Amino acid sequence: MSNKNHKYKFTWAILNLTRLMEVETGRKAPTKRKSSFYSIKLIICVFVLFLFVILFQAETSSFDSYSLSPTASSWEFFKKWKGLALKANHVPSHSDITDSTIISKLQESVTFLPLKDLRFSETAMSGNTWFMSSLNDTYEENEAEYLYFPSKASKGRILCIKGRDVRDGTKNSYALAWPESLPDKTLFMKGLTFVSDSYYDYVNLWHGVCAMAPFVGWSMKNECLRPTRWVLYHWGELRNSMGKWLQNLMQATYGEVLVEGFEKGDDGPYCFEKAIVMRHNLGNMGKEKKLEVFDLLRCKARGFCGINQAGRGREVNERGEPIIRLTLLMRRGSRSFRNASAVTDIFARECARVEGCCLKVKVMSNTDIVASPHGAQLTNMIFMDRNSSIMEFFPKGWLELAGLGQYAHHWMADLSGMKHQGAWWDPNGEKECPFSKEDPECFTFYKDGKVGHNETFFAEWARRVLKQVRISKLEQANKSTPLISSACIC
Repeated sequence: MSNKNHKYKFTWAILNLTRLMEVETGRKAPTKRKSSFYSIKLIICVFVLFLFVILFQAETSSFDSYSLSPTASSWEFFKKWKGLALKANHVPSHSDITDSTIISKLQESVTFLPLKDLRFSETAMSGNTWFMSSLNDTYEENEAEYLYFPSKASKGRILCIKGRDVRDGTKNSYALAWPESLPDKTLFMKGLTFVSDSYYDYVNLWHGVCAMAPFVGWSMKNECLRPTRWVLYHWGELRNSMGKWLQNLMQATYGEVLVEGFEKGDDGPYCFEKAIVMRHNLGNMGKEKKLEVFDLLRCKARGFCGINQAGRGREVNERGEPIIRLTLLMRRGSRSFRNASAVTDIFARECARVEGCCLKVKVMSNTDIVASPHGAQLTNMIFMDRNSSIMEFFPKGWLELAGLGQYAHHWMADLSGMKHQGAWWDPNGEKECPFSKEDPECFTFYKDGKVGHNETFFAEWARRVLKQVRISKLEQANKSTPLISSACIC
């Protein structure tokens, strides 16, 4: 009930009691007995008015000073009010009945809504999204938007989820409930739960890490809290696992990864002691926060793999020249080079012209430059030192037909503090698409084709990138301050 309604009722009560008092005091007392009766009645009216004022002040104060645990304040007010009422009526046995009745009513009032709201299917990634569409995100500067339960925004209620459908998100549902009055047959999940809904999936390296990064950012800001479990959704459809690469990365960051499949009961509900929900991937996360997140992921992954977490530091050869490590990642099968040896020769020749350059195939954390055809392997760039360089190659057809997806590693380089040095799109394919250029089947035809090479372009490109990296490393070598890493803050 609003404060405004309380005030109306309070004013009405005062007016009525005042009128009653005026009537009683205005009458003449015909006998001494009647006068005594009216005096007692007047005293009772004044006492009721005083009690009403106390209760009104107690209740309005609970509205004005709403804490982060609103259930506690509201429940305490209820107990105080109930105690006064019971003392006045001298019926102590009524206490238990009142508690159970109120709890029962609160349980019955819990309403489950579809996780996937089809009304927002055309704007699934904007606003509140179609996932838990009735709830508003919390926005903080430089951070990804999120939902947290229980909180002031949820009025102290916790998140409950019911259903485990993997094909239709509208068949899974959610609700908010008071911790004291959870729905019947609830399975209560202790600890902190990370709940993710992604428009894409958790197997693809790029999409997966973009879905997990907001949780890492939130954790960094909140005393490096670790999840007890993960709950994963794609379009509101339950997912029981994440890709192996992503799982290893999260294990390196948080320890054991438990993905909840809701298999302990029928369809729930499952209610979570604490839950953080991310449904926008990186969302509004700022540039600096993204770099901090990927620095932490890089540091944790290096430690997990037994690699120096602080990076390679300054490396020079016996003549004092900075060592530049150039790595060629050669794919097999789809999107591999048609003539891998020719490409290797071009880069080896240009590397040999630069003092201190070494061309080797090693783990990506030990390199300054990676040159590779487009593919998921490039997501491993996040394990390289900041300001390392990426050179990318595409088969014919990608530039015209692949859309924005072909720039995923460009975005990844930007997120993780790398330098994407551009890409080369092969203008010549082994075969021409038999369909019209506008036909979507043409991209499928070209997608996994071989990558050719252009000796002149590759040589000039490699020469330019090697020169830039050499200048950067010379500048770094001349700095007197040592490199100190503070990336592993958690």
